[in-house]
Amino acid sequence: MWPALLAWLPSPAQHFLFGALAVLAYVITTRARREPRAPTTAIAWVMGLALLPYLILPMYLMFGRRKVRPAQLPRPRRTVAAAHWASDLIESFNLAPPSLCDVQLHADGLAARTALWDTIARAKHRLDVCTFIIGEDALGSEAVARLAERAREGVKVRVLLDGFGALQLPRRYFDTLREAGGEVAVFRPLFSLRIAGPRNLRNHRKLVVADDTLLWSGGRNLAGEYFLGKGESDGEPAWIDLSFTIHGGVAAAAAHQFEQDWASVRQKPPRVIASVHELHHGTAAQFLPSGPDQVEDTAHALLIDACFRAERRILAVTPYFIPDDGLRDALRLAARRGVEVTLILPHRSNHRLADFARTRAMRDLAAAGVQFVLLPFMAHAKAVVVDDCLALSGSINLDLRSLLLNHESAVVFYATVDIDWFAQWMQALAAQGEPYQPRPPGLLRDVAEGLLLTVAFQL
Repeated sequence: MWPALLAWLPSPAQHFLFGALAVLAYVITTRARREPRAPTTAIAWVMGLALLPYLILPMYLMFGRRKVRPAQLPRPRRTVAAAHWASDLIESFNLAPPSLCDVQLHADGLAARTALWDTIARAKHRLDVCTFIIGEDALGSEAVARLAERAREGVKVRVLLDGFGALQLPRRYFDTLREAGGEVAVFRPLFSLRIAGPRNLRNHRKLVVADDTLLWSGGRNLAGEYFLGKGESDGEPAWIDLSFTIHGGVAAAAAHQFEQDWASVRQKPPRVIASVHELHHGTAAQFLPSGPDQVEDTAHALLIDACFRAERRILAVTPYFIPDDGLRDALRLAARRGVEVTLILPHRSNHRLADFARTRAMRDLAAAGVQFVLLPFMAHAKAVVVDDCLALSGSINLDLRSLLLNHESAVVFYATVDIDWFAQWMQALAAQGEPYQPRPPGLLRDVAEGLLLTVAFQL
């Protein structure tokens, strides 16, 4: 048996040649695409291609791209006169400027569900929905039924569901909506033969846009646990999450982003968003899309800039915390400068691998003075407050996948009233948790954390 197996295996020279060609393919494609990569990611790919080229090369060809060709747009016209370092940075990415909006922040799942149904009901001409997951449960079914009802009433309804989320639903799930005249598209189906971009770059955005003027968004997927709590009848507590409703220019910017995503799936030119009447009242806010379709890693850049500009506090809540070296260093240096950095995480999230891998960064940052609060329940909320100058909330987790790989979206809030609301909401949440106590890792855990961070969260 062994002689036959050895005869089948390539000679050392053949293996070396194939490994060299695989590494060369990595170098050429990376340079041609001008894709910057974190050193750990580059090292992981090169070592894998050199040592296991027959296995890793197909993986690289499937998952190796980190950026898709972004739509190049002219820099939009500023509509709010007051300059802000964050808005200047975001506008430099050719994104929409801040605008005055009516903002409603949802403190709990009941308020979020009421606002969602209201957004669907208020649409007169067009209703666009983008989500990562629609649950095969009571809330997901009701959402589809309400969308189908609006489609029967003549509203143009479009639903864009991520390819990973679509795997969890039966094919007939949207039959009622389609029969009513609604359209459903799947973003990068995992098992489609059509070339639609790397399958590991998921669309994690959560947007419901009515008539290009009203936006419902945040961190909630359209499933029961994000509103009412999974298995609530069994006494399990509701997941803690954040969402908001915005009327104004931010909704138009979100509608533009939906059009780009929809056009990339349908392979048709995107619809041009008509000029939206600007509000002359309300609070300033700005839409921030992030992901491989953007020129830069927009959210990542904003967070690092914010860490170096913060003077008093950085307050954040996220379900998954796996920062890259740049964000981790920025947080550590902010804490060493005397900035009060507080990160709120669930003690145990719904992703155990993420919980295992996060402890390396937590130990490093805790030694520099960063405070971690661990909650006794699942918190899926994503928000950051920097001093009294801005708050950021949306679908973006503070992990490698959200910041560098996934298609994400958030809103930057500039008004004091909104910033104070987020800060007080997070402080009340932190009061229910316990401080994190770092423990030195053993050798096996330290090695396992390094391997997991190198492989699992960087593809």
